[in-house]
Amino acid sequence: MRSVFARRCPLALAFALTLLNLLVLAPRISAQGGEPRYFAIRGARIVPVSGPPIDNATVVMAHGVIAAIGKDVAIPPDAWVIEGKGLTVYPGLFDSFTDVGIPAAAPAPGGGGEGGPRRPPTQQISRGPEDRPGTTPWRSAADEVNLSDKRIDSWRNAGFTTVVSAPTGGMFPGQASVLDLAGDRASEMVVKTPVAIPVSLQPTGGFGNFPGSLMGALAYVHQVWIDTDWSTRAQAAYDKNPRGVARPRYDHTESVLAEALEDHALVLIPANNSVQLLRALQLVDVWKVDGVIYGGQMAYEVAGEIGAKKIPVLVNLKWPEAEKNADPDEKPSLRILRFRDKAPSSPAALAKAGVKFAFYSGGITAPKDILKAAKKSIDAGLAPDAALRALTITPAEIYGVSDRLGSIDAGKIANLVVTDGDLFNEKTKIKMVFVDGKRFEVREPEKPKEPPKGNMTGKWKLSYTTPEGPEESTADIEMAGDGSLSGSLTSNRGTGNIISGYLSADKFSFTINIPIDGNPTDVVFTGTFDGSSLKGSIDAMGYTLEFTGVKPMARAAATADSAFHTPTSKDSPLAGGAL
Repeated sequence: MRSVFARRCPLALAFALTLLNLLVLAPRISAQGGEPRYFAIRGARIVPVSGPPIDNATVVMAHGVIAAIGKDVAIPPDAWVIEGKGLTVYPGLFDSFTDVGIPAAAPAPGGGGEGGPRRPPTQQISRGPEDRPGTTPWRSAADEVNLSDKRIDSWRNAGFTTVVSAPTGGMFPGQASVLDLAGDRASEMVVKTPVAIPVSLQPTGGFGNFPGSLMGALAYVHQVWIDTDWSTRAQAAYDKNPRGVARPRYDHTESVLAEALEDHALVLIPANNSVQLLRALQLVDVWKVDGVIYGGQMAYEVAGEIGAKKIPVLVNLKWPEAEKNADPDEKPSLRILRFRDKAPSSPAALAKAGVKFAFYSGGITAPKDILKAAKKSIDAGLAPDAALRALTITPAEIYGVSDRLGSIDAGKIANLVVTDGDLFNEKTKIKMVFVDGKRFEVREPEKPKEPPKGNMTGKWKLSYTTPEGPEESTADIEMAGDGSLSGSLTSNRGTGNIISGYLSADKFSFTINIPIDGNPTDVVFTGTFDGSSLKGSIDAMGYTLEFTGVKPMARAAATADSAFHTPTSKDSPLAGGAL
């Protein structure tokens, strides 16, 4: 296959260089063309969340807002009427912390020339807090949102009309914004900004590079808040009487953070296990900020303490589970097993303790799995109406937008999801979604023609050859019972989600979407699955690369004459999310 590229360069080379970038960008999908600005759903079961469900009711939307709701509502003569018999209408769902809508940053250029080996980019050494490592609070989701992110469509098709999205990377990655998942321009998606300043305690760098450790990260973040407070007070004093006083130094980080805090932005603090959760409660007081915890999966142990502090919690719905392809001889500890079992009960514990909590997708890559994960919390004791609130009105309340989002009430933004049954029933289908009063029909993905032979679930190491030489990536695949595939694909150049895929008999196909020559392009992986390996081709723009795939554990077993290792647990209470 290398000869194909050789004959067709430079286009082939450009394709190969871009193929594994895995930035999930896709063209925007607009609402149904030629539609009026007035809609009415008549005779449906309406679940407003702000009040009890209303059977055989009507909701009217006009110019992007909810005009009326009730049993005896006048329908405008020029409204598009949708008969709602057998349908249930919910408020649009709200993912309370994600990066949906923000494509991953392009990888830094390597040191190798064309056709040469790609070298890792040079990292700037950080010696102390004054170097501001991992700190870019001036980045904003409102500025970086891009309609070409394919996840906008897939999240909306799963019933999500609104997200709180934030840039990623570093300890102060940037400012979060409330976004609606539709618009002709990216700016039309912004509902409110900024609403939060996410903090990560994952230290940047390593040995010899500040902060380099959890203790260093905690010290650095604390120092940033102290500096911001001092800078704010010093600038105010100087502005009041500048004569005879040296002017305060300007610091970009402190200026941006001070302005965001003045706008009442929340500070999102990571904490997943009980130790982290108790620490987060203390950090809110030490940092003197309006804090919200994200992670929260071990809240079943400390819900009472969280309730006493009245700190809201964003619960990560990517519940802890055994690692795919884990060594069967590696036995998890009793605490890990208990964590896996009890984590879905944390929302019920928080509800009992009177804690305001909302759900977020966390590491879930297939949005259809978000509601399944929420259902696990219901099965673990959470009331269904509380689960619904955690996906609608509660995140709106936490982020200060409940006056315009989160429930079906007259005057609010017309964000609705229409289903053919109970939202948490696995057999229920989403029929259509309204975002800002625009209608989007939900189409069923392609289904396998034959039952799958085997199960492709697991982590796969894919190998192929580009003009730059041999390369590898990892496909983290989840397969449903009907053979449909979801998951993600990762290489040292980035990570992207599988937007569609299936296994039919022994034939598989899955698709990612990446930019090629500046245009979002579907890249299709097809081939055969024999139960333990993959073999096939990668196709885009008429060009082809052959690839093979094996599970890492299978490869190790096949190449090692003997095995000797010290078991180390990779599944910990951090799994699913705090740092």
